[in-house]
Amino acid sequence: MDPAIDISFEMSQFFQLIPKMQIGILATPGGLELAKKIDRRLIEQRLSLQNKIPELKKLPNFIQNTFIIDSTNPRFNNGEGKARIHETVRGYDLYFIADVNNWGISYTRNNSVVAMAPDEHFQDLKRLIAASRGLGARMNVIMPLLYESRQHKINGRESLDCAIALQELVNMGVQNIMTIDAHNAHVQNAIPGHAFENLHANYQMIKALINSESDFKVGPENLIIVSPDLGGLERCRYYAEQLQAELTAFYKLRDMTKVINGRTPIIEHKFLGGHIRNKIALVVDDMIASGDSVLEVAKAVKRMGARKTYISCSFSLFTEGISRFNAAYKKGLFNAVFSTNATYIPPDLAAAPWFKQVDISRLIALYIDAFNRNESVGKLLDNSMKIRRLLIERGLLPNE
Repeated sequence: MDPAIDISFEMSQFFQLIPKMQIGILATPGGLELAKKIDRRLIEQRLSLQNKIPELKKLPNFIQNTFIIDSTNPRFNNGEGKARIHETVRGYDLYFIADVNNWGISYTRNNSVVAMAPDEHFQDLKRLIAASRGLGARMNVIMPLLYESRQHKINGRESLDCAIALQELVNMGVQNIMTIDAHNAHVQNAIPGHAFENLHANYQMIKALINSESDFKVGPENLIIVSPDLGGLERCRYYAEQLQAELTAFYKLRDMTKVINGRTPIIEHKFLGGHIRNKIALVVDDMIASGDSVLEVAKAVKRMGARKTYISCSFSLFTEGISRFNAAYKKGLFNAVFSTNATYIPPDLAAAPWFKQVDISRLIALYIDAFNRNESVGKLLDNSMKIRRLLIERGLLPNE
C-alpha cells in the first residue's frame, strides 16, 4: 500500500479522536456520587487513549484532573432552592447528571430533615440548566432512571408526566437526553426533533452474573429466562437470544376494580408455559419497586423445581425495604439479585449477602467520550457481539 495512504488513514483516525468541545459535567446533589464515578472512568479512558496515541497529549483539555464543574444547589428553610455554578461553562459540551431516585440526599425544611423526592431532584436539574444560561456549546442530560418513566402513557383522565418532563428539558435548550433501560422508550415520541439515547446494561449484567456464579451455564437445557409480566417480554427476549435460553413469562391477573397505593392489586401470577425443573431461572425486570412481583415469581419458579433462581434488574428501588427479601433469601427462594448502580443504593442493600451491584459508570463514560467526539454511539446501543465474545472466552459457547 502507498505510504501516503497509510498516513492519511492514520491521520483520519487521529482526527476522529479529537474532542469537538471541552467536556463539563454538572451534577445535581443526587447525581454527584454517580458523576464522580463516571468522571474517574472518563479520565481512565482518555489516559488509555493518550498512551496509545501520544499525539493526543498536544490537545488542550483532552484530559483534566476532573471534568466536574463546581456547582451547588442550596435550599432555603422553607424548601425553596436555587442553583449556582462556580466556574465558567462558556463553550463547554455540558453533561447534566441527575439521579431522581436518590432518597439518600436530605435537606432541612421548617427545621425538619426530609429526604429529597423525585420532583425535587428534577427541579434541581432544571435549576442547573437555567444557571448555565445557555452559555454551553451543547447541553446534554444524563438521567439513568428516567423521571416519571412509569407514567409514560395515558389511562383515562390522568397526566402524562414523563412526556411533559422531556418537553420541559428540550424547551430549556437541552439537545440530547440519555437514559438507561427506559420503562417504555416510546415516550421519546414526545420530543421527535431531539436525540434520545436509551442504553442498556445487558452486557455488564451478563458479565457480572458469569463472574459471580461459577456454575452458570447457557443453552435451553440449562437456563430459562423469565419475564415477571407481559410488558417485559421484549427485554427478556434479548437475554434469551444472547444466552440461547428458553423464554417464558408470567401474566399478572389484576383486580381492575380497585386501586391500592396507586396500583391495581395483583390477584394471581399465571405462568405461560416452559419447562423449569432442574434449570437455572433468570428473572429479568427493569426495576424492583415494592418487590411483590419478583418475589411471587421467585416463589413460583422454586415451586416448579428451578435449581437456582437469579433476579436481574436495572434499578433497585426497594420502596418497602429489604426485610422481605432477606426472609425470602433465607428460605432459599432466590440465590441473588443483580442490579446496576444507575440509581441510589442504600447501605443496607449494598451490604445484603444476596445483592450484587453492577457498575455502569464505564458505560456512561464511554457514551460521553463518544458523543463528545461526534462518534456514533451505535456500538453502545447493541452489545450482541460483546456478549457473544464474552461467552466464547468463558467457554460457555463454542468458538464457531
